[in-house]
Amino acid sequence: MTVRLSNATLADLPAEIERPAYDRTRLTPGIVHIGLGNFHRAHQSWYLHRLMQQGLALDWAIVGAGVRPYDAEMRARLAAQDYLTTLIELDPEGIRAEVVGSMIGYVPVEEGNGPLIAQMADPAIRIVALTVTEGGYYIDPATKGFDAGHADMQHDAAHPLAPRTAFGAIVAALRLRRERGAGAFTLQSCDNIQGNGHVLRQTVVSLARLSDPALADWIGEVCSFPNSMVDCIVPATGEKELALARQVGVADDAPVTHERFRQWVIEDDFCAGRPDWDRAGATFSGDVHAYETMKIRILNGGHQVIADAGEVLSIATIAECMAHPLVGPLFRKVASEEVAPHVAPVPGFVPDAYVDLIERRFANPHIADTTRRVAFDGSSRHPGFILPSVRDGLASGAPVEGLALVSAAWARYCLGTREDGSSVAPNDPNWNMLTERAAAARERPGAWLEMRHLYGDLADAPRFAEAFGRWLGMIHGQGMEAAIREYLDG
Repeated sequence: MTVRLSNATLADLPAEIERPAYDRTRLTPGIVHIGLGNFHRAHQSWYLHRLMQQGLALDWAIVGAGVRPYDAEMRARLAAQDYLTTLIELDPEGIRAEVVGSMIGYVPVEEGNGPLIAQMADPAIRIVALTVTEGGYYIDPATKGFDAGHADMQHDAAHPLAPRTAFGAIVAALRLRRERGAGAFTLQSCDNIQGNGHVLRQTVVSLARLSDPALADWIGEVCSFPNSMVDCIVPATGEKELALARQVGVADDAPVTHERFRQWVIEDDFCAGRPDWDRAGATFSGDVHAYETMKIRILNGGHQVIADAGEVLSIATIAECMAHPLVGPLFRKVASEEVAPHVAPVPGFVPDAYVDLIERRFANPHIADTTRRVAFDGSSRHPGFILPSVRDGLASGAPVEGLALVSAAWARYCLGTREDGSSVAPNDPNWNMLTERAAAARERPGAWLEMRHLYGDLADAPRFAEAFGRWLGMIHGQGMEAAIREYLDG
């Protein structure tokens, strides 16, 4: 028997499923979260829910929001179940389920984003948070500055009252709040970007400056943009996850599976108050940078180490990559010898112990995190997660052979076929450009590294460029496994 998830049926759920102990009718909104995917619902929403279970933060409930057609579909699914989400923890020790109730609404998704602007302009909203992916902040890949020439930014600057993007909607809402004397709100990025608060400030203030310099100055003065580091492995939801929810006794049209581990490190810089997330396990720190460097280099970088090679070898999941006799050891060697030496310790973790932790998490056989999902948007993830370690290695004279192999595996993946002959469906916003470069690099490896908006001057670094060309030639000539084996034996 399964119970259709809703407020009215919470008491009917199987006894072993934890559910909200608080009265959801007493919740009032304090946060708008834009980009309400699985990660947010397993992470930030969960931390707030744990506070509410303690009778705290009842005036900080979340109103979801989005600007894409997909978001309208998600809104409909969640509205039908009173914005409740079933979280299913997948751990080698067993499966555990709970229902999270910290979200109480979802803004209608409309062209021009009028409802979203109105919701953010409500004085009750004190935090606007975002998970819009690493590539969603309109960063010029060459300069790392604001991409003012992007068509979306040009549109929003020309139509500030009917913007196309979340950032345009934020600027419009802040304009209304300034006019009405409602004050500022905190803008909180929850994406895997080093200095994510600084990046968010750059995008919002720069966009505002295109149409209203005085407003841009006001935003820069009164709003806060705390940096943060977020961590929890959360696979996409498909038929398997829907069936798993039914198996534990819940008919949920948008369940979320996740690992047991969670981490959230936050800079304590909130201009309009905040929930006491630390009472639910989050960490407030003045040195978020050290935490995010360890996580981005070893976990997010580690994902890129294995995902592209795994995709070329038709390995379906990250756990299966870790069980592979070559791909799993590839992660261990690259992370231990070419990444961890350039990472500083943080309270509770030294880099080598963190590598051990990530190895165990990646190997969790119950987490069906697909290599395709992890390999998505390599044109944002490789420059952000892999290349900083390359630069550190070159600067210090440390090894970069494995990191060069990882770049070669990415180039081979972007050719668009796997070694078994199957085709790779487009998996990057810049897929066409990448496939053209990958094809050219078969004959001339430098064609790949000459994407200077991604690699900068690394094409001119002989030690890296030579290693990259050698590995790419071996991958094309002898296969991915032969290249990995050569690296491991070396």
